[in-house]
Amino acid sequence: MDTGIAKNIAIWNSRAEEYDKFRPRPPAVILDLFTQLTHTSKPQLVVDLGSGTGLSTLLWAPRAQRVVGIEPNDEMRRRAEIHKDEQNIANVQFRSSISSQTGLPDGSADIVTCSQSLHWMEPASTFAEIARILCPGGLFAAYDYDWPPTVNWQAEQAYADLEECIEQIRNKLGIGRNVQSWPKHEHLARIQASGHFRFTKEILVHHVEEGNAERFVGLALSNYIAEYLQRGLREEEIGFDRFKASVHNALGEKQWSFYFSYHIRMGIK
Repeated sequence: MDTGIAKNIAIWNSRAEEYDKFRPRPPAVILDLFTQLTHTSKPQLVVDLGSGTGLSTLLWAPRAQRVVGIEPNDEMRRRAEIHKDEQNIANVQFRSSISSQTGLPDGSADIVTCSQSLHWMEPASTFAEIARILCPGGLFAAYDYDWPPTVNWQAEQAYADLEECIEQIRNKLGIGRNVQSWPKHEHLARIQASGHFRFTKEILVHHVEEGNAERFVGLALSNYIAEYLQRGLREEEIGFDRFKASVHNALGEKQWSFYFSYHIRMGIK
């Protein structure tokens, strides 16, 4: 396995619990949207690349004949398996593979998705594999939500201040993330440039969930912020203590609407 890909996989070690607890579930509208675009009410196979803890995989169980989640991180995949067993779902399978080597047959998938994961995948080999496993007329869709969700301006400003503080610490100490990623806003251009899709488009959808200060802070921990704490930096060094205090002051225990704005970039084979 490529060293860069291995490092991308490893950053999710010890983070499955926070990811599973605080990250949003995908918007239900994608089920209707993706099946309409592929002219099938119940796809024979949906493949979810970078399936994580199964949040974006298991929702397809009632709507597809078969679902396969591709997830190379063992901890994330184990949690997905637990959810599958708890819900007694028989038509979903999780595989330890990477996006460029799914091991699935040619032309077997009606729909291939990447939920908040495409930016971690090497584009050329990933798109080639997606094109190989998609059937003619099949849909590839990568969907990502903006950070942070729209909730409360003071909490969001606290998040922006936290990111600025971490950037300053990184520059001062010469700390890099030591991972490789590809900008999300360029996803559509890369899908188009791959030459594997005859039609491409980007759309926006919105999804609402509930949460309080604990969830807003947890979302930050489920993102790259936790990496710096795992490196041994103290909360006060990266400004995380100030962030938590500001968020708790702004949101408290009250349940707020968390508005998640999704960009969906898609292509038809």
